[in-house]
Amino acid sequence: MRFGAVFPHNEIGADPGAVRAWAQGVEELGYHHIMAFDHVLGAGTTNRPGWRGYTSEHRFHEVFVLFGYLAGVTTTIELVTGVLVLPQRQTALVAKQAAEVDVLSGGRLRLGVGLGWNHVEYEALGQPFSHRGAKLGEQVELLRALWAQPTVSYAGRWDKVVDAGIEPRPTRGGIPVWFGGHVEATLRRTGRIGDGWLPHIAPDATAEAMVERMRAYALEAGRAPGDIGLQPRLTLATTPADARIEYVNDWRALGATHFDIDALGLGASSVDEHLSVLEETLEALVP
Repeated sequence: MRFGAVFPHNEIGADPGAVRAWAQGVEELGYHHIMAFDHVLGAGTTNRPGWRGYTSEHRFHEVFVLFGYLAGVTTTIELVTGVLVLPQRQTALVAKQAAEVDVLSGGRLRLGVGLGWNHVEYEALGQPFSHRGAKLGEQVELLRALWAQPTVSYAGRWDKVVDAGIEPRPTRGGIPVWFGGHVEATLRRTGRIGDGWLPHIAPDATAEAMVERMRAYALEAGRAPGDIGLQPRLTLATTPADARIEYVNDWRALGATHFDIDALGLGASSVDEHLSVLEETLEALVP
């Protein structure tokens, strides 16, 4: 199983030196990937009483720009979006940006995508919120075509491309696309067309049943369920230290291939503090 670290958007500041030091430190510790969240806009709360979730005061680096920077200051670590809110973005532009990061990083990008929950972002970006689920599947189809073919002609409900293409394209022919989310449509989509699933739930009976259904959808589509990756997340702030090994082992038993370690919310505010927590956690989890 391959372990990755969640990028601490809000806790190490925006100084590029700190971002570089954290990423290089994570790579030196032996982590296999960096996972970064995606939010373009945060909602102001002055006129939204009771707003829950991220706000305009939370710091989120734009993931493709962040990964372009990290591609230049790291050498081996994989770069994973977890998740890119794909339906609020222009598909052709995402194809271009993702291909660029993948090329400049030497094939180290893995694109985790999902629907998102913040209608404020969708509205500001001029995209429909209510149809985001239907749009997502079409977008992945177009992304893969643009990454693989010199030119593409595509006419869908949401996107139209007439004899056009992107260059450079990923040298490996494509970029892995993983899906985040827990609704049935996500399980179905992952089983049928996904390279992996990014659950953020406990490894209980509900999770086991969801994994089984996702694999059943893969079989229905003529795919080998074992080819689909599984990357859960361990949130240290909400999981007691004496329960973490069992948590990881329970997910391992369900077939987890990758694991995110989330050190946010523990009170660490510097790069050194974050790296110390990540080092201790990895030593405890990896024999």
